Amino acid sequence: LLQPAVSVGNVGQLAIDLVISTLDMTKVGYFYTDCLVPMVGNNPYATAEENSVELSINAEVYSLPSKKLVVLQIRSPFIKNKYKPFCQTLLSWVKSSKCARVILLSSSHAYQRDDEQLLGTPLRYLLTPDLEKAVGGLMQELSWKEMEKVAAYPGINDTEKVLHIPGGGITKLLFTESCSKGIQMAVLLKFCSEGDNIPDAFALVNYLNEWLQLIKSEVNTSSQWKIPSSWRLLFGNGLPPALF
Repeated sequence: LLQPAVSVGNVGQLAIDLVISTLDMTKVGYFYTDCLVPMVGNNPYATAEENSVELSINAEVYSLPSKKLVVLQIRSPFIKNKYKPFCQTLLSWVKSSKCARVILLSSSHAYQRDDEQLLGTPLRYLLTPDLEKAVGGLMQELSWKEMEKVAAYPGINDTEKVLHIPGGGITKLLFTESCSKGIQMAVLLKFCSEGDNIPDAFALVNYLNEWLQLIKSEVNTSSQWKIPSSWRLLFGNGLPPALF
């Protein structure tokens, strides 16, 4: 299962858009929840006038059986105090559906990085203990950087470290809940700032592709991903491209 966190810059949602559009994934259902702001809009992946009037809502499920891949796209923000109920409902669905693994695409405020996080790539990953056993070695081969823990009380006690993902929305809660429930989950995230986050989305989806090889390419470039029609229509008007 591949899904976004509703986080800074909508980077995870934009990256999911690229996956769905490029792989031409089929919509197979909806994820009904009262934890998200209700919304409705036209088909964001329309390829012709005939399918442009299909309606889309705030949480939809797409499938690609040939790659054993299911994608949950989220298109609206969370209602206040609804993070935990959503995480519980989602993880219950993950278990009942027998999803082997969950990959969460997320982002975090670039301006809140500590000194260590300023070094090297702005891309990071996290693995739950159950997934660490299976793919931890591969991450080392890819030379990926694990998300650093930061001082709980900077300047007062720098020895006590905690996981801190500012601007990450449900990321930390969903990850810690997955750790406690024995779910195999990976978080892939990028440090970024609000603005034109299209380049961040390409960077994150290329990062994902290094691991999963969703599309075959010797060199990850932006041109190999198919931009959905909703980006062309809305971003030119200065509106957020992840939303309707």
